[in-house]
Amino acid sequence: MTSRSDSDLDVVEFVQKLLDWLDEDDVSTEALTDAFALLSDRRRRLLLEVMRTYEEELTLPDAAEEVAIRETGHTVTNIPAERVTEVYLSLYHDHLPRLVDAGLLEYDQERDLVAPDAI
Repeated sequence: MTSRSDSDLDVVEFVQKLLDWLDEDDVSTEALTDAFALLSDRRRRLLLEVMRTYEEELTLPDAAEEVAIRETGHTVTNIPAERVTEVYLSLYHDHLPRLVDAGLLEYDQERDLVAPDAI
């Protein structure tokens, strides 16, 4: 018999609760697929986590720093500026537009501010 770690149990428990919730609620397959696609990327999940943590608007550079910190586990002073720039650019060009289109975040391009919407 194979034993499971605590994190494996957490995943199993989460999936079971999710499946129970889906049985009770009328969620379309398309909506579920779209939600999983949005959450499939770690950087998008981290950006959502950052916005939930702060619960207020942040500049995109500040949000990128926070995402880089969570990705690397280092303080911002120990992360190369190029890494933070790469995170910023990927958020700006790829991840942020997807989350804005989904209605999870708002973005003011003129002021370069990200704000929580539905989170």
